[in-house]
Amino acid sequence: MSLSTQPRIATPIPAVEQPEIGPRKDRGLHSGVRLGIRGRTMHLRGVRPPRAGILGLLSILGPGLIAATAGDDAGGIATYSQVGAKYGYELLWVLVVITVTLAVVQEMCARLGAATGRGLLELVRERFGIGWALFAVAVVLVANGGVIVTEFLGIAAAAELFGITRFFAVPLSAVLVWYFVVGGNYASVEKFFLLMTLAFFAYPIAAFMAQPDLGEVARGMFIPTIRTDPDYLALVVALIGTTVTPYMQLFQQSAIVEKGVARRHYGPERADAYFGALFGNIIAALIVIAAAATLHATGNTDIQTAADAARALEPVAGHAASAVFAVGLLGASLLAAGVLPLATAYSISEAFGFRRGVNLDFRRAPMFIGIFSVLVFLGAAIALLPGVPLIALLVGIQTLNGVLLPVILVFILLLINDRRLVADPLRNGLLYNVVGWGSVVLVGGAAFTLVLNQALGIFGLNFF
Repeated sequence: MSLSTQPRIATPIPAVEQPEIGPRKDRGLHSGVRLGIRGRTMHLRGVRPPRAGILGLLSILGPGLIAATAGDDAGGIATYSQVGAKYGYELLWVLVVITVTLAVVQEMCARLGAATGRGLLELVRERFGIGWALFAVAVVLVANGGVIVTEFLGIAAAAELFGITRFFAVPLSAVLVWYFVVGGNYASVEKFFLLMTLAFFAYPIAAFMAQPDLGEVARGMFIPTIRTDPDYLALVVALIGTTVTPYMQLFQQSAIVEKGVARRHYGPERADAYFGALFGNIIAALIVIAAAATLHATGNTDIQTAADAARALEPVAGHAASAVFAVGLLGASLLAAGVLPLATAYSISEAFGFRRGVNLDFRRAPMFIGIFSVLVFLGAAIALLPGVPLIALLVGIQTLNGVLLPVILVFILLLINDRRLVADPLRNGLLYNVVGWGSVVLVGGAAFTLVLNQALGIFGLNFF
């Protein structure tokens, strides 16, 4: 029996004036999983309480860990490497602050998915109308489509560091990602993505091999350093935009829905969201530390891509450190190359009311599978074209994500506080609302600064 959400009709539906939606009601030990809209419920015996002990701890890892680590993708690694190479350990305190924001936002999405049984854009369409849903879909499609290309460019760069041509590595990776998602079910896809997260353990090794000054690391983490030069402030904005990106929230909630998490068994998913945010940002900090201990220490600040960072490590930390860094880049790019198109396919299908879910085949969910397939293979094909402007692409994508993220955060907060959707105790409390709205101000200010500075840059001016 499928765990995927299945609206009653498989054609686009308009927004309704008074959508029949409300808090999800679980019944019995094996709680019902809300499928579709308008209260259709199916009881699934596969949803069981989590096990205790180490096996129980491992069993809770899923959407939260996958979403957060996917944010440490090729573009993220490039940004973190630039931060470490240019400013050493000075910006580690920003990552500490962002970790709180990321954990709260991701947990709210997981809670919203468990409480309603619907994805984020499906709720946006039902509560705020098709116009807002179309706006979100347009920006998500363009932004995520561009990031998918950069993931395959990251795969190409990592493969070439090992002497493998991109014309072999990129098509093989695209087929591998596509096969595991389209040919599997949710459980197998989640295991595949979790397996990819093991590659991130390359960065603790790289950081250890770089032999950082632990005193300086602690100083950078807990004593804020603020500068007013344009490069410093631009990297602060980039750090926020890279660490908290919209597709992470979209994937988190959609995956929780497809996983069939019952609200009475939501506790482990909260732990997964928090652990994922913490783990993902620890990895980001280790990338900064590795670059700071090697590249910044030697004055090598000319880092534009993650591959540049891996190559630059070799003269300082040796070939092994460079190879380990490259392994992390390859695994990170592979993970994001699967998560990004899947999050996009979920979002578009939710916004238009199409059937969706990795448990469904092409015959039952043609739009969902079709969107995912097109994004994967088109992204891989564009990455193979000569002269793809990687840096310009990343800047444009970052701008789009910066515009969308505050909007997504506002939607999340409005929905999670809506009594018609979320019943106690899953609705936000005072602390979550304070941190949540504070994050909107923080991220919105960063996005505004980024967009304004880039707009002024067209006329040769700078905001700061």
